[in-house]
Amino acid sequence: EPLIEACAGLLDENDPETCIRKEAEEELGYRLQNVERLFSPYMSPGSVTERLWFFIARYSPADRISAGGGAQEEGEDIEVLEMPLDEALAGIADGRIIDAKTIILIQHLKLNPIAA
Repeated sequence: EPLIEACAGLLDENDPETCIRKEAEEELGYRLQNVERLFSPYMSPGSVTERLWFFIARYSPADRISAGGGAQEEGEDIEVLEMPLDEALAGIADGRIIDAKTIILIQHLKLNPIAA
């Protein structure tokens, strides 16, 4: 069964904002105009030093530059999936969405709605 997860990637040598812009282009096919950093927690500070940077961005059909799907040279085969917030919340409740970073972002959006 495919894993439903928010766009993400390794920092490599990039800063977090550069990374999310690059990953959005590769994975989603969108060139993001403005990104907002939300927070940057450690996921399990007692056992690993991995830190995540969470971002949010508005986008429109005009920002689409490709079909997305990931970087073939990295072995990515990504299906771009968009869903309403209520469906995403239901996906958490029924176990379809199990990726921690994605759950955190969905819950953040529920608690902090974006004005239309």
